[in-house]
Amino acid sequence: MISMCLLKCIPFIYNVFVKVHISLAGENGIRISWITNTHTLPTVYYGISSGKYDHSANGTISSYEYLTYTSGEIHDVVIGPLDPNTVYYYCFALGTTHEYSFKTPPASFPIKFVISGDLGQTGWTKSTLDHISQTNYDVLLLPGDLSYADMLQPLWDSYGRLVEPLASQRPWMVTQGNHEVERIPAIHPTPFTAYNARWHMPFEESGSTSNLYYSFEVSGVHVIMLGSYTDFDSGSDQYQWLKADLKHHGIILTMLIKVRKNPLI
Repeated sequence: MISMCLLKCIPFIYNVFVKVHISLAGENGIRISWITNTHTLPTVYYGISSGKYDHSANGTISSYEYLTYTSGEIHDVVIGPLDPNTVYYYCFALGTTHEYSFKTPPASFPIKFVISGDLGQTGWTKSTLDHISQTNYDVLLLPGDLSYADMLQPLWDSYGRLVEPLASQRPWMVTQGNHEVERIPAIHPTPFTAYNARWHMPFEESGSTSNLYYSFEVSGVHVIMLGSYTDFDSGSDQYQWLKADLKHHGIILTMLIKVRKNPLI
């Protein structure tokens, strides 16, 4: 009996879905991201009643390598169209007792944003998250410096577990800071490897060519997330994209919010 229990229980424990976070994805959509240790389907089951999942959606699986570290399977699924100001319940496997929920933002103004940067993973981080949890916010904006992993990739995993209780319930919209660069000349020359793999933002939907800068619409507000640690001079892709984005939205804006880690000088 013990052997049978181990055979049945260990795979479930090993495949636990962790580091769950959600973000806005286009019009009336939510992107749900999570990581597993072994292969599971990139499927989300969801509905407006707890335990009753009338809809499902499939997505993609990816992973990345950084020096000797290999990430788990990163699942990325966009669900929708969703109704505004509505609580949805979701899970990743039918029959599981682990259910998550989130609330979509309102259809129009007013909307409540929380803005917090340089979270890291310290005692102060817990205090900050505790304060955030006490606010009835709609969307969190994080202008860079998420995990402070600084090339120690397991710290991205612990950060994902740390923020999951909040990041799985409300959209977290992030941009990068210097601690996300993680570039090592001649050894790992590609910057933002972990950040881009783990925190997929809706850059495609806004016409951007990079996950490092993008914009989105929510509740009548146009939010622009800029990248301080990628090219931003007048000949750069980011500069040209920003000009086009402002031109496209400038006439119809109710409110414009620009979010960046450092000033673009």
